[in-house]
Amino acid sequence: MINKFDFDEGKIPSIEPDRQYFFIEEVKKKIKNIESDIGHPLTYCVTTFGCQMNARDSEKLEGILKEVGFVKESEEAADFVIFNTCTVRENANDKLYGRLGRLKSSKKTNPHKMIALCGCMMQEPSVIEKIKQSYHYVDLIFGTHNIYKFAELLYYSLISDRVVIDILKDTDKIVENLPVERKYPFKSGVNIMFGCNNFCSYCIVPYVRGRERSREPEAIIKEIKSLVADGVTEIMLLGQNVNSYGKNLDNPITFAKLLEEVEKVEGLKRIRFMTSHPKDLSDELIEVMSKSKKICKQLHLPVQSGSDNILKKMNRHYSKESYLELVSKLRKKVPDIEFTTDIIVGFPGETEEDFLETLDLIKKVRYISVFTFIYSKRTGTPAATMENQVDEDIIKDRFNRLLKEVSQIGNEETCKYQGKTYEALVEGISEHDPSLASGRLSNNVLVHFKGNSELIGQYVNVSLDECKGFYFMGSLV
Repeated sequence: MINKFDFDEGKIPSIEPDRQYFFIEEVKKKIKNIESDIGHPLTYCVTTFGCQMNARDSEKLEGILKEVGFVKESEEAADFVIFNTCTVRENANDKLYGRLGRLKSSKKTNPHKMIALCGCMMQEPSVIEKIKQSYHYVDLIFGTHNIYKFAELLYYSLISDRVVIDILKDTDKIVENLPVERKYPFKSGVNIMFGCNNFCSYCIVPYVRGRERSREPEAIIKEIKSLVADGVTEIMLLGQNVNSYGKNLDNPITFAKLLEEVEKVEGLKRIRFMTSHPKDLSDELIEVMSKSKKICKQLHLPVQSGSDNILKKMNRHYSKESYLELVSKLRKKVPDIEFTTDIIVGFPGETEEDFLETLDLIKKVRYISVFTFIYSKRTGTPAATMENQVDEDIIKDRFNRLLKEVSQIGNEETCKYQGKTYEALVEGISEHDPSLASGRLSNNVLVHFKGNSELIGQYVNVSLDECKGFYFMGSLV
């Protein structure tokens, strides 16, 4: 809990987001006083680990920081460092502790330096205890459910000589209309729901993100219209399982119906969404995708394994056959769709036969891209205590065989577009060659071509001249 300080509580609004705007103004005053003392602007760095939900949360943190007067800087030099953490894999925790250790010396040399920790990892009581014992120089800790309180928590941290910790076990609150600093001016993520109800046996997310909470469709459409008015032409609808959107609302609405409303927003050119759980992908959604002029021709549909035995142990609630039927149905309705997926190798009890079933599924679906993971035992999940944990050498062998298969298929699926012309959204200048612009097609394939920064944010027609495996070299048409 937050310590109580000498502050006139009667002045503070009780309704959100008014309460946070009050604290934004209070923090501004504190920042100006500090800057007056030290003679230069205070700087910040937000480092994000994990998924696109975390990336969107970090944009909200940066929005507040810029609003109160902080200036962006590198992690090493920044006066205020925030780690937005992920806890999907156990080694993510070790990575954070390493980063914290490296900041200890700079904290000593800079008396104004502050360190904050937030995100999924902070929802674990054991992590909080370790930080309090071993990293006592951390100033502020908060979790996934109260990120909207960042301005308020920052204020209390600035006036306190002790660590401020504010962790909620769960919440049904969704607070909107706070400042956001977008990474791209022309595209943006939009949260449509928070939390997860699926409890896959290997996953910690439902325990740290809480139960599913959907935003009201009117609020989502309002945000999208505001983004479009500010120059955004592509949006990514975000949720742990977007296919179950709307079920817990007072007036339930399906994800398919929401997409139909998003489609109507004038000025919006592209719609993406993730993540989709196969068990909840409805015929209604497929029909909407088939008729849409704006939904991109790429679907991330995590399968995790091709073995019914393993899928059952994972608590995924679908079979290999039903997954393949779903893919077939989608391809019939949306012929030019491309699929990406997640696959875990070495889940407890996985046999060679189970692994071969996964390879067989990959060959049948022919994903254009696959995110491959070696199973990582996650304390606090049912899978962590399962018997028949797979030998490390066997996992490595299977993982290498999997990589070989998905690389070959992905290369072939990408290269089939060679010689054709497609519309690309120009996202930036190539990091390796400043004479090249980089853009993405509707199916998410990347293409580089001669162009300058004036093209960024524009839609251009590009000839896909030479396939380089997972990307193209092209030319403007």
